[in-house]
Amino acid sequence: MDKSIIQLVDELPADNITVKVLKALDYVAPGQWNNLVGFDNNIRAITGESDAKVIQKIRDRAVSLYHDPQNGYQTAIKLYQTIDKADTAMAAAALANKVGEKIGFLNFLSNITPKADLTQTIDLVLKIAVEIIAFSKLNGLPSPNPQAFAATLSENYKDASLTRMVALVCLDGLLPLGPDFLTKIHTIISGTDANVVAQNPVFAAVSNSLPGNNATEKFGFITQAFNSVQGWMNGLVAKTGVTPQSLFSHLGNFIQVADDNLDFVAAFLDQTTNYYEHTGIQTVARAVIVRSHSLVKAELAQEPSPPARDASSPAKSTAKSASGEYAVNKTVEVWDEDEEDWYQATIEKIDKDQFFVHYMGYGSSYNEWVGEDEIRIREHGEADKNGFAVNQKIKVWDEDNEDWYSAKIEKIQGQQYYVHYLDYDSSYDEWVDLEEIR
Repeated sequence: MDKSIIQLVDELPADNITVKVLKALDYVAPGQWNNLVGFDNNIRAITGESDAKVIQKIRDRAVSLYHDPQNGYQTAIKLYQTIDKADTAMAAAALANKVGEKIGFLNFLSNITPKADLTQTIDLVLKIAVEIIAFSKLNGLPSPNPQAFAATLSENYKDASLTRMVALVCLDGLLPLGPDFLTKIHTIISGTDANVVAQNPVFAAVSNSLPGNNATEKFGFITQAFNSVQGWMNGLVAKTGVTPQSLFSHLGNFIQVADDNLDFVAAFLDQTTNYYEHTGIQTVARAVIVRSHSLVKAELAQEPSPPARDASSPAKSTAKSASGEYAVNKTVEVWDEDEEDWYQATIEKIDKDQFFVHYMGYGSSYNEWVGEDEIRIREHGEADKNGFAVNQKIKVWDEDNEDWYSAKIEKIQGQQYYVHYLDYDSSYDEWVDLEEIR
């Protein structure tokens, strides 16, 4: 099963060579990139929310949106990951070529590995093409549009997205190809046959995602993609005054670089960093969080005001919840998030899907309102030796998201339980172990 967006963000490193390199580029785009660690921290920083329940709602909605195949979030992540992994392999070949050029008795390497300039050019223009495709997926565009992307890049790109494009210019353009990298790329592209590009492993890795029915049409899109953004890239270099030498100097403040041969350094960084995947995950996370927050806010605005918590007298009404399962004076079990366990209680009041409960054996000071997701009844079939039965409502621990989810047991086989997650479709049904349920 693919990782959730929460797991992908939570697993991003707080400090490694990729993070150090991206920090070194801050002088080119000051204040644009912050390596915020943890999905919940991203929610707080992006939305400004601090209420734990609202944050949880945003988390839940983000997971649902990310896994919905109608959205392009997973596709964008896979594109960022694929281009970075293929890039790493080609960087190893380019590095071998540079070693062969530099060390006489190893010059046979430069004869059997791709020429670095051609390899680097194809790598850079493919990254631009992938960026445009991912942008289209994230924004629901029916097809990749280089012109629409170029306009957004100039006017609206920021944060991790802008940092990724800055890194592309610096690490994949200026360092390996020099200050005239745009002219050099244009010359190489115009003089390269589409079939040569089609043999490139990076091209092969992303070919299925490129528009076009054959190598010539796909190469045409790649060329169009580069042409649409080269004006922006030229403007970035002119505006910031960034040079290969200034890049090398700032990189030296964060990582130790033993060689001053800039294209050699560039090949090394290509092989040891995954800035495209790292910032790509952050870009997708931001898009999912912003959309989830908007949807959650709309839902909360439509909800009635929560019942008063200080009401002490039991309601005389026998009103039932929408599910028809619960009624006043009914004995239920209530989930305690802190204790991670169920406690017996009786329902004293009902307001739609909110229940005012009294915990059996505890004073009235513990009485509280709880949601329907947090209560269950014990009227189910015969329990197994572990106390669980088919049709019983339970909580299931999700290791990836580090959270409990409501589910119902559908089958039991020994110490394993087949569960259906409430509010999720059957595609999420799965077998879980005894240790994962309460």
